[in-house]
Amino acid sequence: MSRPGRAMEEPRRRRNGFLTWFFAVIGIVVALAMMVGGFYVWRMWSTASDIERTNTLLPSGETDDPERPAADASVEGSFNYVLMGSDSRGDGDRGRSDVLMLAHVPPTRDKVYIVSFPRDMWVQIPGRGQAKINAAYAYGGEALATRTLESLVGVRMDHAAKIDFDGFMGLTTQLGGVTVDNKHASSVGEYSWPKGEVTIQGEEALTYVRQRYGLPNGDLDRAERQRAVVKAILMKMLTLDVLANPVKFNEVMGQLGQYFTVDEGLTNQVIFSTATSMRVNSGDDIVILQAPISGFGTSGDGQSIDIVNEPQLAEMAQAVRTGTMADYAAKYKDQPLAGGR
Repeated sequence: MSRPGRAMEEPRRRRNGFLTWFFAVIGIVVALAMMVGGFYVWRMWSTASDIERTNTLLPSGETDDPERPAADASVEGSFNYVLMGSDSRGDGDRGRSDVLMLAHVPPTRDKVYIVSFPRDMWVQIPGRGQAKINAAYAYGGEALATRTLESLVGVRMDHAAKIDFDGFMGLTTQLGGVTVDNKHASSVGEYSWPKGEVTIQGEEALTYVRQRYGLPNGDLDRAERQRAVVKAILMKMLTLDVLANPVKFNEVMGQLGQYFTVDEGLTNQVIFSTATSMRVNSGDDIVILQAPISGFGTSGDGQSIDIVNEPQLAEMAQAVRTGTMADYAAKYKDQPLAGGR
């Protein structure tokens, strides 16, 4: 006859065995999660370390330019980056900034506003007088392009990033192509894009964002395409196809660093602290806009130019300074592109 205590020990043993197994499984899951998380952090840190950094993207200081906006000109907690694409072909050719954009994040960190400045906007370039905005890059490189943007919006750029032709083609190829909504059917050389969704990469993507002739609004349609492709790249990088696939994530991130040049202040730590503070949840949180123009004209020396809508630009600049871009974007979201050329 068994003792009562022994009968009670069996369920207790089974229960303790189950708990041991349960916590062992939980421990394995947590360990695996930490390993995977550690891999992602290591890969991102490694990629950030591969990015080229230079002191030429931002103006050097205030001593030579007392009219540069003050560092605290914008509301605390917001930040502003200048994004530029260079059309340099190498061999000492500086080229021009074929793409010039402002990326603005308000203090709430729940939106990213990407504002493109059409290359033919007729603006005042500090120290050079009036010219097309993309001439700033030719006159004084990245620093003057950045300084020109600062003068237009009245805030100092916190950081800057540049990508060249080869980098742009490589990035879209590495991502396996990006899909955009093509508003106007068009063709250039061997490439043809119907109206509607098109997927582009490499040389084709570069040709697509550089097309101007054959589009109803010329330079404005080109700038709109550039904004759409930038957003498509960001969204493709944030999709589960990339983020949830360690192999694909490793492939993309392993190449990403070589495509960009950033200012020296955009360190790994700044990149990570900024990224972890963001609250962007979907593509709707990335808002793409165009710097306001009122129409087209001809400069005194015969150039075709985009005329700045000064009152609306002042509104936009105020919204950037005060962190109220949501109100500005809502007010002008349905505004059509100005005219045609």
